[in-house]
Amino acid sequence: MAAFDTTRTHYGSTALASRILNTLSGAVASVVAWNDARVTRNALSGLTDRELDDIGLSRSDIDAVAENNLIR
Repeated sequence: MAAFDTTRTHYGSTALASRILNTLSGAVASVVAWNDARVTRNALSGLTDRELDDIGLSRSDIDAVAENNLIR
């Protein structure tokens, strides 16, 4: 006679699937963040020094803004 344990809250395959999905979603989020920073960096690099000054930035601020690390 076979018995099935119904008191367990997590089964092996469910926990494994959850870990795999978390890893994949983290990887996708990293790629999206990288692409957003790349697009921002390219857009700001295309501006003239005068245009950057108008929005309160200098050329040296571009990388920090692209990575969301600029504190003002």
